[in-house]
Amino acid sequence: MNLNEEVELLKGVPIFAKIEPAKLKLLAFTSERMTFNEGQELFHQGDQGDAMYVILGGVADVLIDTPAGQIPVAELKKNGFVGEIAILCDVPRTATIKARESLATLRISKDMFYRLVAEFPQMAIEIMRELAHRLEDTNEKLRNATKAAA
Repeated sequence: MNLNEEVELLKGVPIFAKIEPAKLKLLAFTSERMTFNEGQELFHQGDQGDAMYVILGGVADVLIDTPAGQIPVAELKKNGFVGEIAILCDVPRTATIKARESLATLRISKDMFYRLVAEFPQMAIEIMRELAHRLEDTNEKLRNATKAAA
């Protein structure tokens, strides 16, 4: 895939939608394109976080370690992103991400992530919006689990 095709792909990702093409070219150029095979982990719960990943194609499972083993809590699809919590909060990875099928990603380093957020407040807003959705989803699951246990 050439740089222009990669820029077109990035334009379709909601968190990058408002970023001008010249900056997307820089992002594509300075980010690492990574492919994961089915069953391969992007990272494991507890690992140190040094980058976030944007899903360019494929599906991945978000898994949480429990005493009874790993449980799936969400799935990631094209245009989704993951790994931002570890770099935003400087905490270990909060979940394991495993490719359910062949997965194409863009790995964005912590430094590049902060540069982008500083330069494009709209990106920060999109990330906050996504985090708020995830929190609401978690709260809903917690309410349902609490009702079921009662």
